[in-house]
This record gives sequence, structure tokens and C-alpha cells, in this order.
Amino acid sequence: MLHIIDPIVTFCTNLIGQWGLPAVFVLMLLESACVPIPSEAIMPFAGFAVSEGHLSLFGIVAAGVAGNLCGSFLSYAAGYYGGKPFVERYGRYVLLRPDHLALAERWFARYGPLTVFFGRMLPIVRTFISLPAGFGRMPFWKFTLYTVLGCVPWVLLLGYLGERLGSNWDKIRPLLHYADYAVVVALVALVVWLLVRRRRDRRPAAGDPAGGV
Repeated sequence: MLHIIDPIVTFCTNLIGQWGLPAVFVLMLLESACVPIPSEAIMPFAGFAVSEGHLSLFGIVAAGVAGNLCGSFLSYAAGYYGGKPFVERYGRYVLLRPDHLALAERWFARYGPLTVFFGRMLPIVRTFISLPAGFGRMPFWKFTLYTVLGCVPWVLLLGYLGERLGSNWDKIRPLLHYADYAVVVALVALVVWLLVRRRRDRRPAAGDPAGGV
């Protein structure tokens, strides 16, 4: 796997080193537009550039979030207007794998719009989650809100860790699996809480005639 990822990391670091914030924006846009360029290969190096004094933390976070949002709009539009047949037909040109699309669809079908928020912090899912949101014609304002809320903490975390680690920024990647697990646990806990709350809300109150009293 490393022989596939390393050239991508090299490409991203060279581009950011040469073009700065515009490169961060374009690379993060591509990630959210279903091009498999991991944010773990973008934001930590941008954070390293912050530690070197070449960029600012606010600048890289703003560029990263803006790129993610614009790329998400493209994917959402493809799903909304083109539908699943369009995506399945042309997705191969951006290396979209059917199993990755199916995974994003399963998450969206199971957890609904909240997946757009939590999915921004999960591998694979974050790259393709905008497509099923478009298929399901999720309201655009809600899609935009959940996308921004999900992008900000992830982009900020990666950029901040890259800044703090400095030249050791590339050591972040093996550790990010733990962050992925934490998000999954948080998502499951939220779903359980929502289910318990819904059951409590449906339970007749004591003394309510509907409860048989």
C-alpha cells in the first residue's frame, strides 16, 4: 500500500511547497470531488509549512475547508442531477470504485444526513459521501451546513498536528487510524442515544389516557 500512497504524498508536498494556499485549496477540492487524494497527505504538510513560517494556520484551514466545500458541491451536483447511473458510468474516470460508492451509500442510508457530518472524518466515506446525499436530494442548505461543520474539526486537527510536529509531520498518518476509530465510536454512541430518546418520547406519560390509566 505504501508504494501507492508515497507518490501521492510526494506530489502533494511538492505542489504545496511551490504554490502554497492555492495548492491546499485545489488538493482538498479534488479529495471531496471523489479523486482519491487523502487529506492526510495534504493538511499535515501544510501544517509543517506553518511551522516553517511560510503559511498561517488560519490560512491553511480556510483553504482546506473551502476546497472541501467546493469539491463536495461538485459531487453533490453529480449525484443530484446525474443520478446513480451517471456516477456509475463516469466515476471510473476519477478512480471511483463501486465498493467505495456502495459503502458511502450504506452509511447514508443507515444514518441519514448526519453521515455528511461524521463522514467528513472517516476514511473512504468522506471522499464519496456527497454522492448519496445528492442521490437522496438532501436539502442543499443542510448539506452545506453539515459539510462545513464536519470539515472544520478534521482539517484543523490535521493542520495543527502538522504544525506541532514540524519536520516529523509524516508520522501522523499511521496514528490517524485511532482518530477514525474514535469517530466511529462517537457515531455509534450518538445513534444509540437518538434511538433511546425516540423510544422515550414515544412512551405514554404516566396518567395519560393513552397509556391505559
